Amino acid sequence: MDKPAVWFPAVRAHSGADVFTERLCAGLNARGIRAEITWLPLRAEYAPWSVLVPKPPAWANIVHANAWLHPRFLPRGLPLVTTLHTCVHDPALMPYKSTAQRLYHAAWIRRVEAIHLRRSDRIVAVSRYTARAAEAAFGLQGIEVIHNGVDTARFHPIERPAPNRPFRLLYVGNWNARKGVDLLAPIMQALGDDFELSYTADRNGAHERYPLPPNCCNIGRLSGAALVAAYQQADALLFPSRLEGLPLTVLEAMACGLPVIAAGTSSLPEVVVHEQTGLLCPVDEAGSFVNAVKLLASDTPIWERMRRAVRQRVETCFDMDAMIDRYIALYRRMTAAS
Repeated sequence: MDKPAVWFPAVRAHSGADVFTERLCAGLNARGIRAEITWLPLRAEYAPWSVLVPKPPAWANIVHANAWLHPRFLPRGLPLVTTLHTCVHDPALMPYKSTAQRLYHAAWIRRVEAIHLRRSDRIVAVSRYTARAAEAAFGLQGIEVIHNGVDTARFHPIERPAPNRPFRLLYVGNWNARKGVDLLAPIMQALGDDFELSYTADRNGAHERYPLPPNCCNIGRLSGAALVAAYQQADALLFPSRLEGLPLTVLEAMACGLPVIAAGTSSLPEVVVHEQTGLLCPVDEAGSFVNAVKLLASDTPIWERMRRAVRQRVETCFDMDAMIDRYIALYRRMTAAS
């Protein structure tokens, strides 16, 4: 059996998929599995003919890619693992797309994904929800599920005797309709001065299009230790997203001991156990989010119990090492069969 050696050709999209690829590649190298990323410019997604096709490293015996990578960049003769981070063809996503997005996904991305997936030797989804949506969209069966993982050594809680006063909520993520960011203003307006929201800025400045009340504070674009500190110093993650493949933000927050107040939709119930590791609310019901925040803020014993439970759930079900183990096992099955 050849030892796996993995090449990741990937479009730099400044998304969670980028973070996934970087962390998996680093984790493989730390385990003695040679791995390397070749980053392609964003135009490789929508104008692939304008980008030179990179050659895979001579040592590589596995290619691992995102389903949106155009088949032009997939080398022949090497087994291909494809990870699905979300399924944009899910009918539940349609109300949150612009007309341009609908046309782009239907006329271009669907075709790219269909060809790519036919070329794939193994298809993996980051959640059961994403697997089911992709199977329905492309007529597939048997997509393997490997949940995203988080580095529980890097993302960890600090000792907190009690929640902050005002009670501190945190939102981390992009600013678009799918993420439910239009609900943040009415939620925080209804909560009032006893609550505050710290939120990260959108990379493209989209957060500026959403007026927020005075109890909201922009903490900028965060990464590294500053991001970990923001999680550790908050009291709960506010995450009203309407559809998720499997959000790294939620896993990072939970690893840092934050109960999660989220919409009970798509993959989120696979992560957040209602009334154990957080509170799940009906989609788009701002009043339910308000009530959930007030409940958590008013009962310190519940807050403390959830802080312990979220950390334990991540360690048990969403640890980065476990995710890497499963990918290595998959790679080894493929090299043994080739």
